[in-house]
Amino acid sequence: MIDTDLAKEDKKYYENFLKRTVNRILAGILKLISYLPFRVVYTISDFLYLIVRFVVKYRKKVIIENLSCAFPEKTEKEINRIAGKFYRHFCDLSLETIKLHSLSKKQINQRIHYKGIELLNAHFEKGESIIVLAMHHNNWEWCSTIQLFIKHTVLMIYNPIRGNQAFEKFLLHSREQWGGICTPVHKSARTTVDFYRRGTPTILWLAADQTPKATSKFWTTFLNREAPFFSGPEKIAKKTGLPVYFHRTTKVGRGRYEVELSPLFLYPKEEKEQNILLGYIQKMEEIIREEPEFYLWSHRRWKHKRPENIQLTQ
Repeated sequence: MIDTDLAKEDKKYYENFLKRTVNRILAGILKLISYLPFRVVYTISDFLYLIVRFVVKYRKKVIIENLSCAFPEKTEKEINRIAGKFYRHFCDLSLETIKLHSLSKKQINQRIHYKGIELLNAHFEKGESIIVLAMHHNNWEWCSTIQLFIKHTVLMIYNPIRGNQAFEKFLLHSREQWGGICTPVHKSARTTVDFYRRGTPTILWLAADQTPKATSKFWTTFLNREAPFFSGPEKIAKKTGLPVYFHRTTKVGRGRYEVELSPLFLYPKEEKEQNILLGYIQKMEEIIREEPEFYLWSHRRWKHKRPENIQLTQ
C-alpha cells in the first residue's frame, strides 16, 4: 500500500495538481500497453532501444563509467558492446515490467521456472521464516510471482517512488496481485515484527544491492570501487537466526527466465560479523562478471564517497 503520509512529511514525494494529473494519465497508458500481446510489446521495445541508445543516449556517461571501472581489463570496444547489450535488455525489462500488470498465470507458467521451491516450503512446514537476498540483475520484477508457488507470505521491501503516486500504485498492484505484500523500507522492521508476533512464516525479500546514504556504517569494495550497503539484512539474520537464501534470475530466452533459490547461510548466528554481507556481495560479483549485460548499470550505484571516519570492510 502506498504510504501517502510521505508526501506530507517529505517534499520529495509531493505532487501538485498538474503533476498528479499527468502522472495518472501516463499510468493509464501503461495499463493499456500491458494488455498488448508479447509480440507487440517487444516490437515497442525494439523501437525504444533505438531511441534510448542512439537518440536520448540515456545515462550513457554513467553506464560507460560503471562498466569501465568494473571491467578495467576490457577494451573500449568490449565495453561498448556490453553497453549495447545492456540497453537492449533494459528496454525489454522496462516493457516486461509494464506487462507484469496483466500477466496471466498461464503466461507465468510458460515464461518463468523456479528452482528451489521445495527447499523454501520445507522451512514453512517447520514454521520457519526466511530471508531472501536478491539483486538488480535480469528481471527481478517478475519474481513477485513466486508467491503462487510457495507457502510463505512474501514481504517485498521497496523504496517509495518520489513524486509519482500513480506509477507507484501501478507497480504495487503488479507486484502484489499474486498475494505478496509490498512494504516500504522505513516500515519493514515494524511489519516484520507484526508478522512474527502472529506466528506467520514469512519471506523477507530484499534487493540488498540498493544504495544507502553515504553515512552507512558498512562500506566495502564492490566491482573495483568503494560502495556502501545496507547493514539491515545482516543484522536481522544475526539477531533472528533466520536462514538466508540467495535469489538468482537467469535469462533463458526473450521474456523467459529461470529463477534459482539457493541457501547462502543456513545458520547465520554462527557466522562471523559481516560475513553475510560479504558473502552476498561476492556472489553478486560472480554473477555480474558472468553475465554483465543484465546488471542495472544505469543506476548511480557509486555516487557516494566514503566518509573518512568509516573504515572499509574487506
